[in-house]
Amino acid sequence: MSADEMRERLIVGLDVPTLAEARRVVDALDDTVNFYKIGYQLAFAGGLDLARVLVREGRKVFLDMKLLDIDNTVAKGVENIARMGVTMLTIHAYPKAMKAAAAAAEGSGLCLLGVTVLTSMDGQDLIDAGYEHDPQALVLRRAEQAREAGMGGVVCSAAEAAAVRGVVGPEMAVVTPGIRPAGAARGDQKRVVTPTEAIRAGASHLVVARPVVAAGDPASAAANILAEMQDAARDG
Repeated sequence: MSADEMRERLIVGLDVPTLAEARRVVDALDDTVNFYKIGYQLAFAGGLDLARVLVREGRKVFLDMKLLDIDNTVAKGVENIARMGVTMLTIHAYPKAMKAAAAAAEGSGLCLLGVTVLTSMDGQDLIDAGYEHDPQALVLRRAEQAREAGMGGVVCSAAEAAAVRGVVGPEMAVVTPGIRPAGAARGDQKRVVTPTEAIRAGASHLVVARPVVAAGDPASAAANILAEMQDAARDG
């Protein structure tokens, strides 16, 4: 796999509080990275406008909105997001919400991702939230439902990526957050893996935020992750 192809598989999370900081990260990464995630923190500080700017600049954008509402509300939201020209959008992996979203996005080119279980949650967290399944069992059930709903992919921990790949097949995206290079701090993530482990497990895209965004040299940090990903793909 070429370096350019691998570059399309690394998504840098712009998990920063202001547009100025987000722009600084994008400018610092320059051509090293072409794919950016915008989540709640930045979205509510002008990040949706930044998403439109990045799309106009020819960059790819992953809107991590984790939509969940009544069917009609989800569908109307997805229709407007599809018009923005972003590449990926997350929906909580509830069957009705996913089916409504998939119908609304049909023909748009927007890749919808079902969020299975947050990587900040472990088995006890699920018990506390009222779920009877352990994390992997719930992830696999939701991955199956995402496939049946016509979603473009799923979001899961890379710890479950190999099992998920077996459920969704080779074509759907398997997007893995909670990626931490060896020696990096876990932060608030509980189910984390390295870039090498994620690629070898069958992840199609890796989401990395703090290890790049908080680095003294973001471009160098991203380049090192890309090199590790490429080595893993070559050796795997």
